Amino acid sequence: MNAAELMEFRLLLLAWFAQHKRELPWRADADAYRVWVSEIMLQQTRVAAVIPYYERFLERFPSIAALAGAPEEEVLRFWSGLGYYSRARNLQRAAQEIVAQHGGIFPSSAEDVLALPGIGAYTAAAICSIAFGQKMAVLDGNVARVIARLFAVRGDLRAGDRWRGLQERADWLLDGHAPGDWNQAMMELGATICTPRAPQCLLCPAGQFCAARKQGSQEEIPEKRVKRATEPVTLAAAVFLDARGKTLLLPPPARGAEELTAAHVPTLVSRMWHFPTMAVKKNVERELTKYLEALRPGLRAHAGERWSQCMQRCSLVRHAVTYRAITVHPYCVRIAKLPSFPGAKKVALDNLSSVPISNLTRKIAQAALAERAAGTAEKRSVRRKPAAPKIAAFW
Repeated sequence: MNAAELMEFRLLLLAWFAQHKRELPWRADADAYRVWVSEIMLQQTRVAAVIPYYERFLERFPSIAALAGAPEEEVLRFWSGLGYYSRARNLQRAAQEIVAQHGGIFPSSAEDVLALPGIGAYTAAAICSIAFGQKMAVLDGNVARVIARLFAVRGDLRAGDRWRGLQERADWLLDGHAPGDWNQAMMELGATICTPRAPQCLLCPAGQFCAARKQGSQEEIPEKRVKRATEPVTLAAAVFLDARGKTLLLPPPARGAEELTAAHVPTLVSRMWHFPTMAVKKNVERELTKYLEALRPGLRAHAGERWSQCMQRCSLVRHAVTYRAITVHPYCVRIAKLPSFPGAKKVALDNLSSVPISNLTRKIAQAALAERAAGTAEKRSVRRKPAAPKIAAFW
């Protein structure tokens, strides 16, 4: 691509973006705080999933100062369900640093932006170009794919020097007169047209410049990365439930602390509020019973009954976290009075929104609610038939 072709390419891409860009809430205002929040939320998360979270988050935390001064649990509650919760923690840590070191005003210096927790080269370039018009080219997965096809770059794009080479090409392509729009146009092209599979080459404004298209190799570039083998994980969770429909949630596991929960569990519950949960090796009910006894020695489930007599199996829960394929065996544990544990909370099972929980915990709650509804229906049916055996005491 010579200088004249580069100029034409820039004009065509920016014109296409102006006409076809999606109307997204963070594009309505180039304020650095809003751009920053959107970029952090969009990491490894689909645009459609982010939009409602972004709008609720900005309504609750409309400024850097509001975010910095809020309780961490409140920040996590408004992030709950979005996943990758370290993003929310780093977002608040960075907000607190901005208040302490920059008077609550988002810094415009790339060096200062990069020094903030949770911000790397891509996020810094996105914020600085969109909010401050600085000449910094972004390079994320979408942009890397566009550039790889434009220049027919083969191999693993993140291996060796290829990523640095892609960044150099991104810097060269950047339109310095409109860096914010240019970066968004490149990302938009990768997200909507130059997609990983079945790219819509006939609609691409850069088609005439694309080496991969000329070679007919656009489906082969970039090469698929070798994925880490899936690791199966089996868990069991106890959903305590009293007569008022309240349940028990354990506090977020402390990082690096010894926990009663077994291996993997602190990570899988995202260090948020969770049901008593443990990793299972062989016998689910037996191991869960031992775990409950270890949680509170001497505690009886209901009127002196054994735990196994008050445990009602719920539907299996399937969940995925990075390379882990998780299967959870949830059990409703009917109990006369919820036990007390240090730091634990007693909340209504059908209203867990008052505390930050992970998607895994939310799925377990849904399974327990479905089992409770089925048990209630069964109980009503039994009451209509006096001659039938009485339903178990824990129901």
